[in-house]
Amino acid sequence: MTPAVTMDAGALASAAAHTAGVGVRTVDDVAGIRAVADFLADVWQLPHTNPPYPSEVLHSLVHAGGAVHAAYGTGPGGERLAGAAVAVFGPPADASTYSFVAAATASDRGVGFALKQAQRVWALEHGARTMRWTFDPLVGRNARFNLVKLGAVGSEYLVDLYGPMNDGVNDGDESDRLTAAWDLAPGAAHTTDPAEEARARATAVRRAPDGGPLAVRDDRRLWCRIPEDIVALRAADPDRALRWRHAVREVFTDAYAEGLRATSMSRDGWYLLTPNTAEESRP
Repeated sequence: MTPAVTMDAGALASAAAHTAGVGVRTVDDVAGIRAVADFLADVWQLPHTNPPYPSEVLHSLVHAGGAVHAAYGTGPGGERLAGAAVAVFGPPADASTYSFVAAATASDRGVGFALKQAQRVWALEHGARTMRWTFDPLVGRNARFNLVKLGAVGSEYLVDLYGPMNDGVNDGDESDRLTAAWDLAPGAAHTTDPAEEARARATAVRRAPDGGPLAVRDDRRLWCRIPEDIVALRAADPDRALRWRHAVREVFTDAYAEGLRATSMSRDGWYLLTPNTAEESRP
């Protein structure tokens, strides 16, 4: 990327941090990385003695050339950790980065966006052009953040990627994931589903576990609905949540085999999947 692109990314990152009321910086010291490991344990509802990403692993990733970003806000007790993200280089190593964790406290609006922008600047400064990560396709707020606010594309659907996950968030579910592919150049983000009116005229082709439409389509696009709050549903009715998982999985695996890709998410919980040619014009 050109210096101008990196400067533009830096300005956006600074503005995002200011809007969120945080300072974002990389950390590589023992105390800072330990605090990040503890923070991630809290997010995944695990004891600090068994964090999802132990501090020694985070230290190793930094030593290998990756980066741990932390967002700090201020409170009555002084500085507080409000979010964290970790990225490494992925294949091809000279052009792509991989963000394998990003998390923020639920009450800190805009922190996640500030962290992603800081990661973007770091990646651009090191010569990368794209960034990838995975997310649960049933978590609508994450899908909308990734596909709409950032402008990434769901480049692949992965069935039960991690196998059983024994944490306080994913217990009892299967770990299907979408890979987000993010073009780090400016101008990728969009804010609305450009085909929302067309969805209302599309033909229903599958039914959801709640009896409503699950998937509708026209001659070239497909829309797939997800539950309103899979985390709450998983806690209240794990069996019903798993039925949703399997139903959405079937839609996505068939759609991806056909050459469609997830490119947007509406506010009312509908994915838009479009032909792969749309992916070529974005990430």
